[in-house]
Amino acid sequence: MTPKAGFVLVDKPSGWTSHDVVAKVRNLLAMKKVGHAGTLDPMATGLVVIGFGRATRLLRFVQAAPKEYIAKAVLGVATDSLDADGAILERNKMTVTRAEMETVMSRFVGTISQVPPMVSARKVGGRRLYELAREGIEVEREARDVDIYVLDLIDFAPLPYPEVTFRAVCGTGTYLRTLADDMAIALGGRAHLSALRRVRNGSLHVNDAVGIEDLADMVAEGGEDDIVLSPRDGLPDLVEVIVGDDLAAGVSSGLAFPVAALASERPDKGLLRVVDREGKLLAVYRVEKGKAMPEVVLA
Repeated sequence: MTPKAGFVLVDKPSGWTSHDVVAKVRNLLAMKKVGHAGTLDPMATGLVVIGFGRATRLLRFVQAAPKEYIAKAVLGVATDSLDADGAILERNKMTVTRAEMETVMSRFVGTISQVPPMVSARKVGGRRLYELAREGIEVEREARDVDIYVLDLIDFAPLPYPEVTFRAVCGTGTYLRTLADDMAIALGGRAHLSALRRVRNGSLHVNDAVGIEDLADMVAEGGEDDIVLSPRDGLPDLVEVIVGDDLAAGVSSGLAFPVAALASERPDKGLLRVVDREGKLLAVYRVEKGKAMPEVVLA
């Protein structure tokens, strides 16, 4: 029997939207409340963290964690979506060396400004940008700051249209399509992504994920418990504190309490996953100025 709340790590195939994955999991697990921790483009593959039941309320903490990608870009070829699914806008051969590529990449590490692509889920004037793009409408988009923590060159093929494979660890809201194109612009041309794979969301890794077909087979055989993460295990990057019965009762009611009341680790700030002596996640609390205050209460 499927637990009432938890997470499933899905290795999304190319051609599926994140919404497709949510709909499939909702159907397989017979759950009404299902969501995901961050959109992955249809062309892309890799990790999509799915939450169901009360765990959907915890997805925002998963989504806020850094994400790691392996991406491949083709320089000199621009598309309207900035990836291989889009129509080609221009082709201009580029002469770029590996050293030049590495130099440019180093400029994009840190907090950078990005303009979201027209083919994206961002909203402008209450409408999704991709909806406007389908109608041939292009609108001004506000640039936003995003964080690039790591940007490594994995492979470089100095062809007439150079092919670049790179690894990126970045904060939420980053568009790898835009990053590839911006790097190409810095080199005097344009680019699009030909492949993208999300391999990590915080400490949750695609190596622990299951494909859609395998998930369907496991559910059919009654083995879904083997791949469902508990609400506690789905938040591995939050500091964990274990509370006794008395404090657990207060936490279950959403009461704030002084950090000094904790018998275990006493962090100065940040998020806590608060569990009882049996290891059940009761709530996520935020610590500020010596006080722990509820963010999400599950119990």
